[in-house]
Amino acid sequence: MALVAGVVFGLTIHHPFAAAASRISRFLLQVAVVGLGFSMDLGQVLHAGRSGFLYTLLGIMFALSAGTALSKLFHVQRTTGFLISAGTAICGGSAIAAVGPAVEASDEQMSVSMGTVFLLNAVGLMVFPPLGHFLQLTETQFGLWAALAIHDTSSVVAAGAHYGPLALTVATTVKLARALWIVPITFAAPRWFKPQSVIKQNDQPKTGTEIPPMKHRTPWPWFILFFLIAAVMRTYLPSSYHFYDGASCIAHTSLTVTLLLIGSGITRKGIKKVGVKPLVMGMLLWILVACVSLVLIRMEWIHI
Repeated sequence: MALVAGVVFGLTIHHPFAAAASRISRFLLQVAVVGLGFSMDLGQVLHAGRSGFLYTLLGIMFALSAGTALSKLFHVQRTTGFLISAGTAICGGSAIAAVGPAVEASDEQMSVSMGTVFLLNAVGLMVFPPLGHFLQLTETQFGLWAALAIHDTSSVVAAGAHYGPLALTVATTVKLARALWIVPITFAAPRWFKPQSVIKQNDQPKTGTEIPPMKHRTPWPWFILFFLIAAVMRTYLPSSYHFYDGASCIAHTSLTVTLLLIGSGITRKGIKKVGVKPLVMGMLLWILVACVSLVLIRMEWIHI
């Protein structure tokens, strides 16, 4: 309901505090993830994260490769296609924000990629829980599917919470393990995906005065560390259940507000700016990743 209300607001009314809402939503998301750690057992967290490591790695490689092929098929600008693929493969807007500077993406390319992933992420939040019930997925199956196929952490957590407590645990832990891949992917991106300036520089004759490529700092998702600390406290300091329940309640409230703010960021101008080709490319990549992961989960080739 919060997400739908935000979308209605964003499509009908000019948002006077769009930039502030975006910053607040990112902060509240991190608060929500940390708070949810107080409701999880460390054993479940480590088991789900360890089991999902290989699936996450293979899923990222598959999404990046398929995204590269689809971007060429639909003639999507090279950098934009790579950013959409990275957002689909790892964790939506966070991955795009981290990888963008590494591949020297322009503001327009970042905006188009963010908009594409953002729209599909909102759709995924609303579509996945009903689909899971229709397909009669268990909570463990749905949590794993949501973690592997939905873009942003906020929507993964929300979808898991809507489906059930076990789905929430599996979805959150596997998704956070997936989000950790931001760091190695960001470091590898300039080598695997050469920025245009590097390509042009390599084509020029060496003069001895070449400017070295700019270095950038890779953002580290510190909230994941605090999430694990919260799970440790819940597991080994069980005497403070009232505090843990309060923190969990604050986390769910923060998540609801986050979804409202996320929905309010969807505007008609943003939809028009995304354009047709990147949106179609991102949608097909997302459907492909979701379908492949669902089939493998149903066949029990992927399990927790």
